[in-house]
Amino acid sequence: MTTQTAFPPYGRLLTKLTAIGPYLRKQQSKEGAFFFDCLASCISAKKEPHEREFWGWWLELNASEKGGYEYRYFFGRYNSAGEWVEDKVPAKHSEAVLKTLNDFYPKLTKLLDETFELPVIAAADLKEAELGASD
Repeated sequence: MTTQTAFPPYGRLLTKLTAIGPYLRKQQSKEGAFFFDCLASCISAKKEPHEREFWGWWLELNASEKGGYEYRYFFGRYNSAGEWVEDKVPAKHSEAVLKTLNDFYPKLTKLLDETFELPVIAAADLKEAELGASD
């Protein structure tokens, strides 16, 4: 016998996820799938604001058939066209990028696990290191 996970209403989840910081992109999220990102480090502040590019990360969170959510995250460059391009973050920017991701992830898991009893696990095809894992 399988148990059906009760997910909270989409609007309620959006409200709660928005409250944990400036990471949620509502326009790129939908029922059962949420998109988060962080423009952690400006590549060149000398450019006009609308032309600036950033190093950062993005994370996709999808409802799992097993219950809870699975995540995938990526590192790269947010270009002047407003698109993420997967790329290796240069060493001088990597500390800032990793810090924001490592600050965000515990907030996300605490909210979903403690508030809604929904676990957050790495997707089977995750290419990067699992978040929250002890070294």
